[in-house]
Amino acid sequence: MFDTLSDRLSATFKSLRGKGRLSEQDIDAAAREIRIALLEADVALPVVRSFIANVKERARGEEVSKALNPGQQVLKIVNDELVSILGGETRRLRFAKTAPTVIMLAGLQGAGKTTLAGKLGLWLKGQGHTPLLVACDLQRPNAVNQLSVVAERAGVAVYAPAPGNGVGDPVQVAKDSIEYARTKQYDVVVVDTAGRLGIDQELMQQAADIRDAVSPDEILFVVDAMIGQDAVNTAEAFRDGVGFDGVVLSKLDGDARGGAALSIAHVTGKQIMFASNGEKLDEFDAFHPDRMAGRILDMGDMLTLIEQAEKTFSQAEAEKMAAKLQKGPKEFTLDDFLSQMEQVRKMGSISKLLGMLPGMGQIKDQINNIDERDVDRTAAIIKSMTPAERQDPHLINGSRRARIAKGSGTEVSAVKSLVERFFEARKMMSRMAQGGGMPGMPGMPGMGGGPGRQKKQIKQAKGKRKSGNPMKRKEEEAAAAARREAGPQAIEPAAGGNPFGLPAGGAQPGQDFDLPDEFKKFMK
Repeated sequence: MFDTLSDRLSATFKSLRGKGRLSEQDIDAAAREIRIALLEADVALPVVRSFIANVKERARGEEVSKALNPGQQVLKIVNDELVSILGGETRRLRFAKTAPTVIMLAGLQGAGKTTLAGKLGLWLKGQGHTPLLVACDLQRPNAVNQLSVVAERAGVAVYAPAPGNGVGDPVQVAKDSIEYARTKQYDVVVVDTAGRLGIDQELMQQAADIRDAVSPDEILFVVDAMIGQDAVNTAEAFRDGVGFDGVVLSKLDGDARGGAALSIAHVTGKQIMFASNGEKLDEFDAFHPDRMAGRILDMGDMLTLIEQAEKTFSQAEAEKMAAKLQKGPKEFTLDDFLSQMEQVRKMGSISKLLGMLPGMGQIKDQINNIDERDVDRTAAIIKSMTPAERQDPHLINGSRRARIAKGSGTEVSAVKSLVERFFEARKMMSRMAQGGGMPGMPGMPGMGGGPGRQKKQIKQAKGKRKSGNPMKRKEEEAAAAARREAGPQAIEPAAGGNPFGLPAGGAQPGQDFDLPDEFKKFMK
């Protein structure tokens, strides 16, 4: 969503890189580019003005003028200010002292509240809670059925006594759900309300009545991140009409400019608490302003990547795999490779995972062109092998490759390529596990290469270069042949001679030397 903003900001900081001192003109030019980038990203004008004023004031201060690298210091200032407009510190959910905790969802029609209720329920379940989803959207057709389906997929309970489609009292349903939750011992109640427009006074009043009936601990305003500048106006209307405690951004995986989402926290004074960035129920997490700022500035989001890896990979499995690799490359089999690949796939889209790494914005097009189905094809090829072939891929010959390709629905070349890439990856992983570092970087501690390779390179460096002149090269070869025929005594220093094998009298090399007959003809 923030690709355009990231590209513009990266180009701006690139122009500052390498400068030992920033002049007033440099700061003004950078501020102008940042202002254009923010306005093009649809960030609200008051937010842009405040942001640029703060950046310029700090850029002219001592923290930049006395910095060893002023360009990086300006980048840090922009990062700090981005974190500030995104809400500062991460805002956590407030839970009631006595269960159940009541969370009410409000927002416009089509913002994704019902799907988000299921995502929030699954997230709460993962945090160790027992949530209950309550269907209070009785206006939209099939809204109750949709919530029931989403709750079933998330594996959480749903309370839907009214059929919906215009039938039922949402205020009464919300009030009854609290007692139901207490009876069934659900510790969190998520109330899904009907979508409404800011100008619809009747529905706004209904939302206020639900709020008064259940006294929610948190009111979350769900906003579509692609809505544009109207997101700020709608947020203000909800704040004044119903009130809310936090913001949830939905559809962050869209391709809109999305700058309005950056403005909500600054304009309303309410922080963004959660972000939804995909269709799947697990593509939802707490919103961290510092991590989002890092993504926008192409600094990566390693903390989120580590957290996702910790959720997916078990510590015992990781230690077992590391022990295997330390024993040697042959211990790591295609079964292990398939297991690792499937666990990485559980973390989510490969392109999204790569996007969390620092500097990946520079190869954004290549990342976007990654075919996620390649992982499935690779898995199909491995699963088409026999257990013996997975344990020892060296067994795979031409006829076996043809059988595997036929069984996996791929080409023979794809099977061959996979096995070759597996051998290379296995060598590299084993070397890294044994502390050898990355291969191909000899002579540097921790960067692989090993002593054997280093000696080999030194030996090659000793070789004498041959002349490009044919006549001169013939002379050199003849001299070398003569020295070989003369035997060791021509090389060993004679008694009373010098270390270079020359006579004590200082005779010059070749003084008594005569070319063999077979070479004399070339000298005529």
